[in-house]
Amino acid sequence: MVHNIVHLWFTITQLLGKWAVPPFPEMFQADKLAMTRSSKLPGKLLMVSALLLAAFVLVASPEPAFALHRVNHRHRILHRLRGILWNPLFRPSHDSLIRQNEEIDRIDLPRIQDDAELEALKASGALVPIEESDSLKIERGLDPSRRFCRPWTRDFVADLSEAYYRQFHDKIQVNSAVRTVKVQKKLRRRNRNAAPAEGDTASSHLAGVTVDLQRRGLTKEEIRFVERYLFYLNALGLVEPEEERRHWCFHVMVSDRYSDWRQTQTIFPRPPVEGPVAAPATATATAMTASN
Repeated sequence: MVHNIVHLWFTITQLLGKWAVPPFPEMFQADKLAMTRSSKLPGKLLMVSALLLAAFVLVASPEPAFALHRVNHRHRILHRLRGILWNPLFRPSHDSLIRQNEEIDRIDLPRIQDDAELEALKASGALVPIEESDSLKIERGLDPSRRFCRPWTRDFVADLSEAYYRQFHDKIQVNSAVRTVKVQKKLRRRNRNAAPAEGDTASSHLAGVTVDLQRRGLTKEEIRFVERYLFYLNALGLVEPEEERRHWCFHVMVSDRYSDWRQTQTIFPRPPVEGPVAAPATATATAMTASN
């Protein structure tokens, strides 16, 4: 860029001859003289210099645009590459949000609008507290007033955390639980990827049936363990999970059917999380009754 400016300067001085302004270095040392002489420039010479300057601008201006295009193209390639490398078992989707809201509508649960409704549900026992244990911890930044969920969701968290602890002797972490519509709208203003607070794809956190479990920092073995555990329950229609990339967490909506299924596990063995997906316990019970 500097080379082009210098070259253009000497080209103009050669065309203007004796009426030219002082040489390039001297211009900055004799501002008054330069202004005096430049006022005497003939009209034709002024036109020539203006045309040369316009030509230079036209030639130089495409460079930033080309550089910007090149950067944008590189950004798109890297974005696609990251999308290929990140291939979770439960990728977030529009259809998953639809299924979560259909389940909430089936149970006929309200979307909690504000803190007043939240406190009323706590007082009635419709929402129960999530408490830390030997196998479960809660993210420190989570507001204590929102460390609540539906009873069957708390049972799910307890069961998963116990299974995880038996396998890895470490705690699983809850990052988020119930939210109000007011809180979700604030979150959406900060995070454009957050689910809306209204409509068919509204966040299932608003009904208290969903928790976010920490995924960041887990080893590949630990991630596969949780994925297999969720895969089994998802096949039974008991949970609707997503693996969120922005916050690196397992977003898990739990159906109220989990309570009935959990009762059957007091008689039949718990699902094998390391082996292949087994048949539902209810189907096994039916088969046993038929054989007798």
